[in-house]
Amino acid sequence: QVRLVESGGGLVQAGESLRLSCEASLRPFSNYAMAWFRQAPGKEREFVAVISGLDRTTNYADSVKGRFTISRNNPMNTAYLQMNNLKPDDTAEYYCVADPDYYRAQLEGAYWGQGTQVTVSS
Repeated sequence: QVRLVESGGGLVQAGESLRLSCEASLRPFSNYAMAWFRQAPGKEREFVAVISGLDRTTNYADSVKGRFTISRNNPMNTAYLQMNNLKPDDTAEYYCVADPDYYRAQLEGAYWGQGTQVTVSS
């Protein structure tokens, strides 16, 4: 059974930072693109960032470019989302997503985690 386990969410003030982690049971981990999505109450689910499996090609939503950084550690089977200069609009449930295809991972990934809550106060 595939498991994606997110951690690192919490409550912070505007301007602060958080790092989310996603540990995956997928093997080999490097065969999968890893992405992050988020969903705020009453809003549509939103793509945040993606990283490819081997060459670490990345893509970001315009709303987070320059503030968020996605990375991965393949030997540790873990992906990360470093979030700096957080804003109240970043408040959402953040989901880790995995897919063998880099482009599909940005649309509707094959595997999803349970989510971790990020709340940014003003």
